[in-house]
This record gives sequence, C-alpha cells and structure tokens, in this order.
Amino acid sequence: MKNRNRILTGSLIVLILTLSIVVVAQVSRPFRNGTVWSIGFIQMKPGMETAYLNYVAGDWKREQEALKKDGQIISYKVLTTESHGSDDWNIMLMTEYKNMATMEANEVKADNLAQKVSGNDEKQMQGYRDRLQIREVLENRLAREIVLEPRR
Repeated sequence: MKNRNRILTGSLIVLILTLSIVVVAQVSRPFRNGTVWSIGFIQMKPGMETAYLNYVAGDWKREQEALKKDGQIISYKVLTTESHGSDDWNIMLMTEYKNMATMEANEVKADNLAQKVSGNDEKQMQGYRDRLQIREVLENRLAREIVLEPRR
C-alpha cells in the first residue's frame, strides 16, 4: 500500500511538472517581430535643401526602385523635419527589408545592382564626395518594427 501511494504521489508530481512546463511553453506574446528598417539621419546643409532633395528624388530613388523591383526591399520613405540645433538631422532616409536575414543575404546582390544603377565604384565615390558639399550623414541605424498582434 505504501509503495502504491509513493508511485501515485510520484506520478502526480511528474504530471504537475509536465503540465506546468506545457503551460509555460504556450505563453504567447501579444506582439511579433515585423520588418527591419535601415535609417539614415542626414543633415542638409543650409541653403542646400533643394540640391540634396534633387539627389534624393533622382539617384537615390532610382536605386531604391531598382532594389524594390528586384525584391530586395519592401519599401522606402523620406521624412523631413526642422532641425532643433546645429548638429541635428533634418531628413531621414528609410529603407524597409522583410527581415534582417534577407537584408544580410542580399548585400552582394545589392552592391551589384548599385553598380548597374549608379555606376562603378569610382563614379559612386565621386557622388559621395559631391554630396559632402550639400549634406552630412549624422548616423545610420537599424530598427525592427514590432507588430502589436500575436504570431499567427
């Protein structure tokens, strides 16, 4: 009888532990990871807003559209704001990727596409030098969107 009670008690403890592990494993988060954004914080130099926005509406947009058409990015956005100081950004360039893995996996493909759209390395470097006259890149960041819905 004592042996039977010990077996029953032991079985009950194992059952309770197993159920508590299952319950913990089934806790769902009310959010899920979304897309990844590459964000450039740019300061357009005084009086050079039109010149830089011409570049953004031309070469930058052309490259973004090529990446989008090729399926490497989902979307892109440009936001402007007033500066709050001499060292503050006033334009944000945003590129949306499906996820971090997709962005990293397509780096070589994106570089090759940039060569076709924007020209060889020498031409691209000259473009960087030219843009130094009209803007300063203050910072680049990666951000992940959080979707406020449980994973499906």
